Amino acid sequence: MTVTATSVDESAPVPPRTAPRAWSGWLARLVPAAAAALSGLLLYVSFPPRTLWWLALPAFAVLGRVLRGRGWKAGLGLGYLFGLGFLLPLLVWTGVEVGPGPWIALAVIEALFVALVGAGVAAVSKLPGWPVWAAALWIAGEAARARVPFHGFPWGKVAFGQADGVFLPLAALGGTPVLGFAVVLCGFGLYEIVRVTVDARRTGTVRRVAAAVGALSVAVPAGAAVAALPLVSDTAETGTATVAVVQGNVPRLGLDFNAQRRAVLDHHARETERLAAEVDAGRVERPDIVLWPENSSDIDPFANADAYAVIDRAAKAIGAPVSVGAVVGRDGRLLNEQVLWDPVKGPVDTYDKRQIQPFGEYLPLRSLVGAINDDWTSMVRQDFSRGTEPGVFTMAGTGVGLVTCYEAAFDWAVRDTVKDGARLISVPSNNATFGRSEMTYQQLAMSRVRAVEHSRTVTVPVTSGVSAIIMPDGTVSRKTGMFVADSLVQEVPLRSSQTPATRLGVLPETALVLVAAGGLGWAVTAGVRGRRAGDA
Repeated sequence: MTVTATSVDESAPVPPRTAPRAWSGWLARLVPAAAAALSGLLLYVSFPPRTLWWLALPAFAVLGRVLRGRGWKAGLGLGYLFGLGFLLPLLVWTGVEVGPGPWIALAVIEALFVALVGAGVAAVSKLPGWPVWAAALWIAGEAARARVPFHGFPWGKVAFGQADGVFLPLAALGGTPVLGFAVVLCGFGLYEIVRVTVDARRTGTVRRVAAAVGALSVAVPAGAAVAALPLVSDTAETGTATVAVVQGNVPRLGLDFNAQRRAVLDHHARETERLAAEVDAGRVERPDIVLWPENSSDIDPFANADAYAVIDRAAKAIGAPVSVGAVVGRDGRLLNEQVLWDPVKGPVDTYDKRQIQPFGEYLPLRSLVGAINDDWTSMVRQDFSRGTEPGVFTMAGTGVGLVTCYEAAFDWAVRDTVKDGARLISVPSNNATFGRSEMTYQQLAMSRVRAVEHSRTVTVPVTSGVSAIIMPDGTVSRKTGMFVADSLVQEVPLRSSQTPATRLGVLPETALVLVAAGGLGWAVTAGVRGRRAGDA
């Protein structure tokens, strides 16, 4: 048997074997991108109305895994995906009545801050002790978001998702920056522990410095939270006061509820008079202080005698000073105002909202926005003016700090009232525009964090719910349902001492921003030196 060898033409081209490589290349890009977006979604799920605060830790652990060791360009893109995964679902309520355009635009713009943080985290991830630098960078990003553009938008601070968490006492130690820093640091530290453990099993070598960094990144925040526990107290220091929170409800949901402004006012007056009847019958304790929500009188009581009469009658019926949320025109300005209404003297004091909402209470870049979409200019026909002074009403001998709705998201707006003598805080709000969305519960969580941060009782009167009374330890003692007329009456503790967070003010945040800048500077310097050494 003869075997004939088959000749092979060695000059013939060999088919390229690029498909598996191309697939693996795409996979190498898609997996980190998907992980970044999903970890952002995980951070969103940790926020109210859910009580899954602990999910913030694995969210940042995954983000640390995705960013560590990458270049700044990859960090920029992956950070942006994390930001979109977090902010798109978190802020969906902003499009409830105006459609998806403003909601998507807001999330897309705010996610740019997270993208820059991602680039910074990628840069510092090569440094010793990188979780510390990375967590400080996250807080620096939040600090920037709280200030620009258009006076900032701090919604979605990590601290605001921790009202039910074990780290909450840290709010009293250093405010929302320290609380948020602890959570992010712990998340990055968890990843570092996992990374070191896996590496040790693979190589048989334990990197002691990295292991220590990971362990400390988890242990120190947890230990600090335990150490801060004595700062959290609901003990009365300067007596007590009986407060009534009135929720009158609105005639209908959505942006057009204001079309029935008189009905909204009548609802709140009627609920107050109903409460007065309960008090007179001995079924409810007589309140010392009565709190109405923002926009409870969108008819200017100073310019309309009928609105004045309705409010005055309700105040006389309940026999206590009432803080009324009103829209007031004065000296050519439009003001979102709280009016202190004495049952005998009538209106005796006012507070003008200082942090007003862009695209809601005023329209930035009006001519440009009008050229793009006339609907915006028609919805915001006249801009509200800003107040200039903290609002603290003296009601029944007690300093009541006023923080109107959106202002609760801003550290300085709440802190100013406490430093100005507030012994309890009221956050009058109007959430009717946003229906039954998560916005109400996100805002309620902010107020819980503020209660612990400044060790004050916080009341939240809302036109349509959820209204609440929050103890200085952050627990919600009473709350209403949504879109019902109701009132809450409770004796609450008054406190005058200031927490470290109140006294220190912006200093903890400034310190963390400087830490972030130091880490970033170190990373850039090390990178430049490395490139020079390579060129040599």
